[in-house]
Amino acid sequence: MQRLKVFLMMAGLTALLTVLGGALTHSSGGAAVFFLMAAVMNFAMYWWSDRMVLRMYRARIIQESDAPELYAMVDRLRRRAGLPMPVVAIAPQQQPNAFATGRDPEHAVVCFTAGILNLVAKDELEAVTAHELGHIKHRHMLVATIAATIAGAIGMIASIVRWGAILGGVGGRDREGNGLELLAMAIVAPIAAMIIQFAISRQNEFQADRTGAEISGRPLALAGALRRLEAYAHRIPMDVNPAAAQLAIVNPLAGRRGIGWLGLFSTHPSTEQRIERLEALAASPEFRAIAAR
Repeated sequence: MQRLKVFLMMAGLTALLTVLGGALTHSSGGAAVFFLMAAVMNFAMYWWSDRMVLRMYRARIIQESDAPELYAMVDRLRRRAGLPMPVVAIAPQQQPNAFATGRDPEHAVVCFTAGILNLVAKDELEAVTAHELGHIKHRHMLVATIAATIAGAIGMIASIVRWGAILGGVGGRDREGNGLELLAMAIVAPIAAMIIQFAISRQNEFQADRTGAEISGRPLALAGALRRLEAYAHRIPMDVNPAAAQLAIVNPLAGRRGIGWLGLFSTHPSTEQRIERLEALAASPEFRAIAAR
């Protein structure tokens, strides 16, 4: 299923860039150039998506000797989840947050901000780590990383289209008709990307919450962590590319104003919904049976 999601995500971006090329140049040559651009982007996103995201967060990869307790915690939880040991990274942001990236469990990265290591209790940090391992277990990371890159690409596309509409386009059609067509593209492109992301990514957060609760055995600790991280996100701003915001366990731009149309790309379910589901899970006989094993 995750491979199908990746294929749909890549196909959507390829189609979007190809249509844009044709709209801007009114020629099959322009569409072909943009198709090749999409192919290069898809290739790069598959092989180097983790590096791109870590660069967006200015994160650095650490070794066991740099943070032995953190390393030991990740190692213990990943063994419980039946996963290979992921790369561990730390981002310098003071807002408490975390995310996972990478193309598959064998090439996964779990990244923590400096804030989450300093401001969150140990049991809640374990629950957050288990959530990120849930993403890895279900192979959500590549889908989310591609979606983040697409959000950035759509921002560039929308800007190109707006300027094309203002300047009357590049092709040989009349200025008014071409401008209207480009403006339509500027509206449709972000909406199309938003629909793709909403359809694919929002359920992944719920799934990772449940799996993370099963890995850690502490759904209420994860619920408490989400509540705490959401509150901090409104109080402590994070300087990060908005395109990468959806990868974090809670929206790092929750307290930021004026992010414009990029707000459309928020794929996080509401924290209240996530907490309600975790509390219901903790009270369910099914989870009690799992926790008792």
